[in-house]
Order: sequence, then structure tokens, then C-alpha cells
Amino acid sequence: MANSPKIAMIGAGSVVFAYHLLGDIMSWPEMRQPHIALMDIDPDRLAVAKRMAHKLAGSLDARPKITAHRTQKPALDGADYVINTIQVGGFPATKIDFDLPKKYGLQQTIADTNGIGGIFRALRTVPVMVKMARQMETLCPNAILINYANPMSMVCWAVTKATSIQTVGLCHSVQGTAMQLARYMGVPGEKLTYRAAGINHMNFYLKLEYGGRDAYPRLRRAMQNPDVRKHDPVRFEVLNRLGYFVSESSEHFAEYVPWFIRRDRPDLIDRYDIPIDEYLRRCVAQDKHWRHIKRVMFSDEPLQVHRSHEYCGYILHAHETGEPCVIYGNVPNSGIITNLPQGCSVELPCLVDRNGIQPCHVGDLPPQLAGVIRNTVNVHELTVEGFFQRRRDHIYQAAILDPHASAELSLDEIYSLVDDLFEAHGKMVPRLK
Repeated sequence: MANSPKIAMIGAGSVVFAYHLLGDIMSWPEMRQPHIALMDIDPDRLAVAKRMAHKLAGSLDARPKITAHRTQKPALDGADYVINTIQVGGFPATKIDFDLPKKYGLQQTIADTNGIGGIFRALRTVPVMVKMARQMETLCPNAILINYANPMSMVCWAVTKATSIQTVGLCHSVQGTAMQLARYMGVPGEKLTYRAAGINHMNFYLKLEYGGRDAYPRLRRAMQNPDVRKHDPVRFEVLNRLGYFVSESSEHFAEYVPWFIRRDRPDLIDRYDIPIDEYLRRCVAQDKHWRHIKRVMFSDEPLQVHRSHEYCGYILHAHETGEPCVIYGNVPNSGIITNLPQGCSVELPCLVDRNGIQPCHVGDLPPQLAGVIRNTVNVHELTVEGFFQRRRDHIYQAAILDPHASAELSLDEIYSLVDDLFEAHGKMVPRLK
């Protein structure tokens, strides 16, 4: 029997992402009659998303009810699941997050999760997400909020601090990196088992096994191959120094720590092949891809649907049918990781069934991993508290505690940069005293 939940997709104009998520959901026989409520503020992108949903349904022999909305309220009303993929401010705001720090000599690669870029993306995104979750408390209080928006840890921390909505943040870095590691070692990905924990984008594989044996020796041998090491120079260096492999890519992790991007050491950028301004290039490429996707959606070309490794569809299927699954989700730390701060957002294994999202206990992380992670959690905490307490000084303090910024800039430079970013973003960020 098909299930008919209402699934609200906020930010449905992220059509490529929505394509994978909706394709995953409707690929389950039990999930082929949902109500899909698409919402986006851009009418052009919303129209493409609606067309995409209809084409997906046709390819999967699904019979969903599909509605499209320019505002959140009708999409959220009565929803069982809310999937969030918004990017507040879009490319113009992102460009500010790169261009202004660069004037001070602070180079970035992605700037959407941690660091100066992550702080200001949080200040743009958190108010919108908290408002949405508070609407959910009225319109769909029992719904599960599935968040894909970055900066993941700060967004999820703020939403769970401010509201009672059951929230899980999803990323594809843990399962995606596991497949990369299998390729590096030359083993079948489906036979690699692992257990990872930490925070989003700073999640470490505490256990890595193949054939019931520790796979780390095999990985260490693989990284001696220059053709393998060149694909992940930063992460292999971190493995060498900290003893564990981290879940997020080399270009991301390079800007989370003070060791790789240094304006006085351009040789490090060359040595570790660090792609400065990488996210800006991706945005330009995504814009070109969007135009291609729009053409495909309004053509007669059939859509090929293959279930992705995103966790969203598995969550909905498990919750609706009771067939359990294990995913990696971002949830509040309620003593689950015992040497990270209470209440911060942590990423770890979670059991999902009819009871919802149930985090699995981890205990203490190895002390060197907890130490690196806590450096970043300090920044997240001050940013989140700065928003709720309307304290601008907490944003300055978050910035000066950021490992990358503090390794590059003086206190005066960091304060001045923060002021410039507040002014440049204007009404996109909250007014803090």
C-alpha cells in the first residue's frame, strides 16, 4: 500500500538537488502517492521544479499530488516532512563573503560552513530558518525538518535551541567519502564498513573496516601512491598527523584549520594544491548547468532516475513503513559525544524508524579530534548566541577565535573586516548591538 505523506520542499528551485531527493523518495513503491508541496521565491525556478516533479513522477510510475507555492505557509500547512534547501542571499551574498576578506589578505576556498564566510552565511540563514521552524510549530508541529542548508552545524543548533521541531541536518560527506576511500584502497564500496562521529564537515572515521579487519593500514599504504595522494593532499596530511581520516573534502578542510592557507606561505597552497575561490567557480558552473536543466525539463527527453546516496529518501521510507535504517545525521548533542559541548550540533549514526530520528551513543572522541573540533564549536556557539542575544561583540569574538582568520589577521583587521561585512550585507543580516 502506498503512503501519502505531505512533503514540503522549501527552496525547490535548487532543481538539481530537488531532482535527486524527489527521485529517491518516489523510487520506493510505498512512497509513490505523496503530496509534494514545492516552494520557492523565484517563479521561474519554481515552474521548472514543478515540471521536473511531474516528469519524475512519469518516469517512476508514481501518482503524487504536486502543488507549487511562492510563500511558505501553504507549503508547510499540514506537512509531515519539510525538506529545506534554501541559500539565503544567493551568489551576490556569497561573492561578498569572498571579496571583502580577500581585501584583507584572507583567502578562502568554499566559505559556506566555517570561518568568516560561514559566520556571515549563518547570520543570513539562521533568522530565516528559525522563523520557518516557528511557523512549523503552528502549521505542522509533528513534522520532521530535514535541513540541507549550510552552515549546517550553526543552522541546526539555532533551530533546535529555539524550537521544539524534530530536526535533522543531512550532508553527503560521510557516505560519499567512504566510497572515495574504497576507491583509493581498491576495494568494493559496499563491503567497507565504518563508524564516524564529530560535527558536520569535521567528522572523523573512528572505525574503518574491510573484511572484518582494520582498513586503516590498507589506506595508509594506498596514500603512499602519488596518484592516490594527489586527489586528497590535505586530508591525507591530516590522517598522517591526527591518526584519522576526516569526512569533508581537502578544499573544505584546508580553510577550517590554520595549517594550509597562509598568505606568507604560498608554497603551502602549491604543495597541497588548494583551490582558492573554488566555490565561486562552482557557482558560475552551476548557473550554466541550471540553464541546461531548464531546457531538459521542458523538452521531451525522458528522465533517468537512479537512487542516490542521499539519506533523505531513506528517512522518509523508514519513518513511514517502520523498516529501520541507519543514517548519519546532525542532531543536538545530549551527552551523545561526551567530550564535546552539550547542545552543540553533532554528526553521527542515527537509527530511523517510526519513532523518528534516534541518535546512537558515541562517548569520548580521541582527544586530538575533540580538540580540533572544539576550536570550531567555539566559533559556532558564539555566532549562535550572538544572534539570539543580539550581541555584535559575540560575532567579533567568533571571528577572532576562528582558526584560519586568527592565523592570518590581527585583531584590528578582524574587527574591521567584520564591520565591513555587516555593512556590505546590510538588511540581509540581523541588526546586532
